[in-house]
Amino acid sequence: MKGSPLKSLLVATLIAAALTATVLPVAAGVRYEDGDKWVEIGGRIQLQYHLVDPDGGEKTDEVFFRRLRPYIEGSVHENWLGKFEFDLGKAEDENEVAIKDAYLRYTGVKDLKVTVGNAYFPFSREDLTSSKKQQLVERTFVGDHDFGSPERNTGIFLHYTALDKKLELHAAGAAADIDPDAKKLDFDTPVNANGDFNQGVIVGGRVDFHPLGHLKMEQGDFKRELKTTLSLAAFTWANDDDNNTYTDETTGLTTSTSKADVDSVTGFEVSGAIRGYGLSVDAEYNLFNAETTDGTFTGGLYRDGETDLETWAVEGGYMVVPAKLELVAGYESLDADNYADEWTRTSFGANYFFEKQDIKLQATYRIGENLDGVKGKDKNELFVQTQYVF
Repeated sequence: MKGSPLKSLLVATLIAAALTATVLPVAAGVRYEDGDKWVEIGGRIQLQYHLVDPDGGEKTDEVFFRRLRPYIEGSVHENWLGKFEFDLGKAEDENEVAIKDAYLRYTGVKDLKVTVGNAYFPFSREDLTSSKKQQLVERTFVGDHDFGSPERNTGIFLHYTALDKKLELHAAGAAADIDPDAKKLDFDTPVNANGDFNQGVIVGGRVDFHPLGHLKMEQGDFKRELKTTLSLAAFTWANDDDNNTYTDETTGLTTSTSKADVDSVTGFEVSGAIRGYGLSVDAEYNLFNAETTDGTFTGGLYRDGETDLETWAVEGGYMVVPAKLELVAGYESLDADNYADEWTRTSFGANYFFEKQDIKLQATYRIGENLDGVKGKDKNELFVQTQYVF
């Protein structure tokens, strides 16, 4: 840095700003305030060990960063804020960096938030629950974007609260992509798109009712206060026909045995949760109807160009040592028209909290039966994950 006046001036400016600004700890990250202006920085580090033991196959294991997600959030104008979060732990093909949250938000109307950009679509209680706040190391079928949950999309999102936050209303419209892999119903954001993703538009809404007071989208009971919630949500997605890689333009037939362009999807959710006295339980049922552009395609989830995909899960935990040690368990199921049998998973494990959800160690053992709907195809998995959130 010696001999660089510009760098020296930059360092001096940052030091002066740090000395004059107010530094405040927040729920996630650290906030620096200077009058009405503020910036918040933070992130999460999740290091995971994953052991796979397939029935009749060879065991494999790996250690990797499941998530490496720094974020920056801030405001320089009243009632406006912006956030940008990216993931260095999950890179795919040419996507060396995966964009996660990337939006601006307006809060100038009482009880209303208007978000524009890349954000979570209001569907699936488990998917809307941050990975930082999950009881099991990995999400179940109902919260997995590989099986119908839209996750993040790029568009406009409205969130309104009433009755002292006992009632929440959501509405959204966005651009959303789907991976045409026939074994999945895999929604992806357009900002991290692969070349063969089907493109389309998704619209939907959500209602959350909290009769005993607002219950946050996070698992585990640290406060030991009795609260419950019930939710309904629905969406519809339609292909805009801009990128149907696997459909022959002349015949309209699918050109692949493992991939099929998706024409439309509708989804419905009913879910609920209860917290209290150290107990935390979540339950969710999702139903999706999906159609391929080729009405004769059979493979993966689909039979004769269509599938009704059902997912449901119940998961819960109990704090055997309040705010320190939690025992957890879960059961989940996935069924589709072209499956010979339901794909089920049974999970159990434990979480140890050094500093609540900020610093914790998790272990989950998952028993999978009838993978991809193939009767007798089983796989057991062990997940061990450390988490640091700042």
